[in-house]
Amino acid sequence: MKELLAATALLCFASSAAAQSARTDRLGVANGESVYLRVGCQACHGTVGHGGAAPRLAPNTLPLPGFTTWVRNGTPGWTVATGMPAFPADVVSDTDLADVRAYLASLPPPPPVADIPLLAP
Repeated sequence: MKELLAATALLCFASSAAAQSARTDRLGVANGESVYLRVGCQACHGTVGHGGAAPRLAPNTLPLPGFTTWVRNGTPGWTVATGMPAFPADVVSDTDLADVRAYLASLPPPPPVADIPLLAP
């Protein structure tokens, strides 16, 4: 199952920009932020998707088909310590997922480590 998810994500990542159907208007981005926070994505991925206990999602997230596949399937056998739970359509609709992806894609990248005084070498 893990290999299937990885293969699906790679295929979707290679899809063309024309396949993207995420709403990128302000309404979609604002709804995406609201859904991201309501569903609890920030608990692992950080308030603005720059990572934390889980990987960074913003601003370079998967194309919508891969993003949707990953969120819908999660990590098989996930635990709180490893992986990600699946989020079915009755928890997050396809439109809301597209908006979450649009929100993440709209965020600026984090500053370079060298620009953060506490982390600078």
